Amino acid sequence: MSATAASIADFAFHRQIEALYTEHHGWLRGWLRKKLGNAFDAADLAHDTYLRLLSSGHMPQQDESRRHLSQIANGLVIDLYRRRQIEAAYLEALALLPEQQAPSEEARALVIEALVEIDAILHGLAPKARMALLMCRLDGLSYREIAERLEVSVSSVEKYIATGLIACHRALHAQNA
Repeated sequence: MSATAASIADFAFHRQIEALYTEHHGWLRGWLRKKLGNAFDAADLAHDTYLRLLSSGHMPQQDESRRHLSQIANGLVIDLYRRRQIEAAYLEALALLPEQQAPSEEARALVIEALVEIDAILHGLAPKARMALLMCRLDGLSYREIAERLEVSVSSVEKYIATGLIACHRALHAQNA
């Protein structure tokens, strides 16, 4: 495709997104406001929904627009709740530290962002792979102990942990790219 044809296609896609936004933005904000009980978060997530759609490069069929938008928005709601749970747990742990050891606001934000990324990686793994990796790295269990707890073979544990480590490695390299 020539550069001119690509820019025409890109322009047409942006016009379609603009039309979709005009037609469904009010509905989406209302839907999110009911789901979240908060107009500010609803506005943020409605905006993020269109950004996610724009970055995907995929335009839903007209009769599927609301379903597609609500599917994207629902994923963002889950991400928001998960982030808030992580943030609350971290702040609760910080409250146990003496005040002079508390990190700066910038350091807190960086840690929370890292925890959210780790959570996303872990939730991308199959349940047994996630459990095996956590048992190995956090609990310090041997592969044999993990195999007994998960009721699988040691070779399965090796595969689970390798899968988890590869996912972490890929995420790290994707972030640095």
